[in-house]
Amino acid sequence: MAQLLLYVMMGCVSGYISARLYKTFKGKSWQKATVFTALGFPGICFTLFCLMNVMALTQQSSDAVPFTTMVILILLWFGISTPLVFFGAYFGFKQEAIEFPVNTSSIPRQIPDQPWFMHPVLTMLIGGVLPFGACFVELYFILGSVWMDQYYYVFGFLLLVFIVLVVTCAEITVLFCYFHLCGENYHWWWRTFCTSGSTAIYVFFYSFIYFKQLEANSFSTYMLYFGYMAL
Repeated sequence: MAQLLLYVMMGCVSGYISARLYKTFKGKSWQKATVFTALGFPGICFTLFCLMNVMALTQQSSDAVPFTTMVILILLWFGISTPLVFFGAYFGFKQEAIEFPVNTSSIPRQIPDQPWFMHPVLTMLIGGVLPFGACFVELYFILGSVWMDQYYYVFGFLLLVFIVLVVTCAEITVLFCYFHLCGENYHWWWRTFCTSGSTAIYVFFYSFIYFKQLEANSFSTYMLYFGYMAL
């Protein structure tokens, strides 16, 4: 619950950052950008969550979220998070655009041939395996706590693993971004995000291995497990 409230209260920060970045790139449809910030990612997650919850209700599962809780989530989303996003975006658009340290040409230059080890798929595979290796042992106990009702109490060690994971993701991202720029490849925005973000792919694949320990006896079990793991 604390994580959910923290996410809701950080809506003003997301609105402010998205507004400043959008203004920096000379965007004109600021209303559309703000709406996408407020409804985009939460809308996808909430839609998938509702589908999983409906499936749990049809199976009369005790893990199904009651209707009152769903109403509270909607109120938190549209009553607090969305107004905070617009509030932060208002002040973000009032600020000056971020100034780049160097002047860039409006004509894109040709990107030279890149070495084989800078292929996007290869960089994602390498960039994801190192952070995953830093946390997969602790991930086993977390999945046991979530899916097998096992007690988890080493939260101090979990915090340490989380810090190691964040530092590893940052270092591997900076390293590959440096290689991209050294190769005169200026398409680094999404590749930088996918480098460490590919850790989620390894986590999802690891869920297939962990699923062998569960007693799955129906199609709904498969859908609920892999649906929530995908989230």
